[in-house]
Amino acid sequence: MSVAELASRCRENISKVIIGKDDAVNMALICLFSGGHLLLEDIPGTGKTTLAKAIAKSVDCSFKRIQFTPDLLPSDITGINIYNRKEDCFEFKKGPAFTNILLADEINRATPRTQSSLLECMEEKQITVDSITYPLNKPFMVIATQNPVEIQGTFPLPEAQLDRFFMCLSLGYPDKQNEKNILDSSVSGDSLEELSAVASAEKVIAAQEEIKKIIVSDEIKNYIIEIAEASRNNQKIRLGLSTRGTLALMKASQGFAALNGRDYVLPDDVKAVAYSVISHRLLIKGYTYSQGISAKDITDEIINTVPVPRED
Repeated sequence: MSVAELASRCRENISKVIIGKDDAVNMALICLFSGGHLLLEDIPGTGKTTLAKAIAKSVDCSFKRIQFTPDLLPSDITGINIYNRKEDCFEFKKGPAFTNILLADEINRATPRTQSSLLECMEEKQITVDSITYPLNKPFMVIATQNPVEIQGTFPLPEAQLDRFFMCLSLGYPDKQNEKNILDSSVSGDSLEELSAVASAEKVIAAQEEIKKIIVSDEIKNYIIEIAEASRNNQKIRLGLSTRGTLALMKASQGFAALNGRDYVLPDDVKAVAYSVISHRLLIKGYTYSQGISAKDITDEIINTVPVPRED
């Protein structure tokens, strides 16, 4: 089964509960099939947690959810060594991070100390406790949600953690017709509970390997590098796109090409994923923010100013 066919099955399944947000669902699937982590940032009640659960239910693999709170400890995520009195030894009790898809709900409500417990598992797909390293399951994906409006009782994600999120998406409000469709679908019951898996963990892993084979020409690589350089040299930005972000932009472009049934990347693929990959990684200067200019506005400026490679 091709990546495009697998994505089509998952998209059709997820669209039963996430109505009218096909673009966001596509980006979330690109994130999954590219082996990345997803940050869903939006106001309450727009379907962030529902999207995360729908993705997990569409794939036949393990899923765990953590409600992040100020009193959550790192060991509540990674696990802890517990003394076994009967065996007279310590035993490691695995935390919820030992799963395939981990939902970190309202991640910015936990303290920085607890947030940092995800850094190793997100980047290296492993967890180290008391000098012993434990590999995580494959595939492994963190889907985190946060409310950007509410400030009280929250702790902003540090740049190092934001950079580990492959993409950042916002669902936003649905239009009138789609909101009516949501009301109609909710009358008959909870459609999320009725979702069944349409893909196995093995197929997701195979899709991840297939996406790595998508051809990226030197022209496209140079185009991606020019975008990164433009972000680093922009006077409105204090922190531009990292090398990790540059790699994510290339991998996301490969994923977008694969979902469209192509084995090569076009400049339009890079443009299509740029906002989801770049914007949350940019740290804009204070005076820029005070003028009402957002990171997405600057991303738009960069994409529109960097010359697009053209076929000879």
